[in-house]
Amino acid sequence: MPKSEFLKLGIHNYPDMHGYIKYLHFDREEEGRAYEKTEEVVLQIRIPRYIGTAKLNLRLVDERLNTEKMVDCKWTSLNFGYDEYEVTVNEDVGLYFFSIEMFGISHLYGYKDKGNRISFSENSNGNLFQISISDFKYDAPWDIYGGIIYHIFVDRFSRSGKSKIRDDGVFIEDWYSLVPEYPEYPGAYMKNNAFFGGDLIGIEERVDYLLSLGVSAIYLSPIFESKSNHKYDTADYMKIDEGFGGDKAFISLLKKCREANIKIIIDAVFNHTGSDSVYFNKNNSYDSIGAYQSKESKFYGWYSFKSYPNEYESWWGIDILPRINTLKSECSNYFVGENGVVDKYCDMGVYGLRLDVADELSDEFIRAIKNVQNKHNKASLLYGEVWEDASNKVAYNQRKRYYLGDELDGVMNYPLREGIIDFLRFGRTEKLEYAIIEVMMNMPKRIRDACMNLLGSHDTPRIITALAGELQDGKTNKYLHSACMNEEEYEKGRSLLCMAYAILATLPGVPSLFYADEAGMQGYSDPFNRRCYPWGREDKKIIEFYRKIGKIRRENNVYKQGSFLLKVLRSDLLIFERYDANNRYVTFVNNSEFEKGVAFFEFTTELITNISGKEFSVAPLTVAIFCLEKREENEK
Repeated sequence: MPKSEFLKLGIHNYPDMHGYIKYLHFDREEEGRAYEKTEEVVLQIRIPRYIGTAKLNLRLVDERLNTEKMVDCKWTSLNFGYDEYEVTVNEDVGLYFFSIEMFGISHLYGYKDKGNRISFSENSNGNLFQISISDFKYDAPWDIYGGIIYHIFVDRFSRSGKSKIRDDGVFIEDWYSLVPEYPEYPGAYMKNNAFFGGDLIGIEERVDYLLSLGVSAIYLSPIFESKSNHKYDTADYMKIDEGFGGDKAFISLLKKCREANIKIIIDAVFNHTGSDSVYFNKNNSYDSIGAYQSKESKFYGWYSFKSYPNEYESWWGIDILPRINTLKSECSNYFVGENGVVDKYCDMGVYGLRLDVADELSDEFIRAIKNVQNKHNKASLLYGEVWEDASNKVAYNQRKRYYLGDELDGVMNYPLREGIIDFLRFGRTEKLEYAIIEVMMNMPKRIRDACMNLLGSHDTPRIITALAGELQDGKTNKYLHSACMNEEEYEKGRSLLCMAYAILATLPGVPSLFYADEAGMQGYSDPFNRRCYPWGREDKKIIEFYRKIGKIRRENNVYKQGSFLLKVLRSDLLIFERYDANNRYVTFVNNSEFEKGVAFFEFTTELITNISGKEFSVAPLTVAIFCLEKREENEK
């Protein structure tokens, strides 16, 4: 049989017919596909010897310049049946994609298989590998590293009784009742004018509770003036809503949190306003002349009208949310100009912003926001709402530049949420593997360490429901409104929730808790996930577990910027390691109905139970966090 035919047969049938790429970082052991400009970018490529490669090139694609170049790779050694090559990539700041071209017995191409594994093909098309080079223009957000974020939907967290309810709103006196209003079907109109009276003063009164969970930052749902309970339809960016206590209450909360060393992150909804606002004024609610009322309005240029005044661009076609165009200077200056919106709240002491629908904002506008933040605090924080892998995100036919050095410090890590749920509930590993070895490893390390990792938000079902409740598919909103878990489902959900939080809190990044998840709050999609915090009716067992995890994060610096290594991911078991120069920490997740044993060579402490030894058993559906102590006397 000719050699070329034998090779072709081997490509399709040989079980280990793969190569591997290693992204070398000489300043740290941990791998990752993202480099900083100050680092040397070196790739190590391993090709099975029996392929018979005589020459290997990297085919490097720069989308920004619409160019492709061939880079020679240098053979360095033969190692356990693999030819090893190295190549140095000398490129400017940017996002690059590449494949491999091999010449020898046959002409082959190497493409991305899974993670850093190479698959081979005789065709010149396939999934490309990626690499990024960043040049950060600002300090890292040091204060968020190793911390915990608490996400509060303000109207539903804590009611002080000291703030005024809107005259045009409906006040719900029974704090523990179900949400009073829901759409007939997802996407149908609803007023969103039912208020439970949660406010900023109420949050200030609960700061000690948040500290007990280890919280170091509060992420507030929108607090700007608005007629709705969710406030995503901003009426006036320059005012804190009086229903939440107004500017006075916000200043007081900032002061209290500063004393408690808790940072404040606010939701920045800069893609659209409310139609009932100072800017648009469709309902004639304000004295100012809005864009809807007159083309002479100073806000007219903010909006895009198809047929004035009743047809205009709005967010996802929702006419109460007219879109604004921040590419126009008269609009962007209102937000990022001197004494603009960002200036005002940074000057008040806001540490960070979370950009709503960040992928609908231009790179230029995001850079301008970050620049204003830096004038107040060079280590400020800017998050974006991006639901996919933000390292290579394409929105409106444009490749975004979030991680290249002058925009975001992180995003809401929804792929990780999906992966954890799929793993714990169904024993499936694909989504979690993707989140860990693709999404996380595509992030620059400083972004990975600051990323907002979450299990739930105001846009998702409650995490305990997602883990163990009845599946939502096919259910009507009328049914979901009052649906809750039975006792057996809840008990399993509690176990899975604790496992989920331990995973979240020990992976690289910053865990973000959606208020009342730690209290066992149930609920399906918006608005059923927005019930009030059940003060006095909390699940104390879950809260106690969350407090232990918070204590572990506070007391072990490895969770700030420690390196990461995935060791095992199977349907029944997840093991990963965090390590630094002094210690190793192992998270061991038993996702099965059977007890699992684990033994260590080193003397080890399990941090949740505080039991020490070398051999341990991990009960079904539980998690253990081991600290492998470095004992000098054992090393001598």
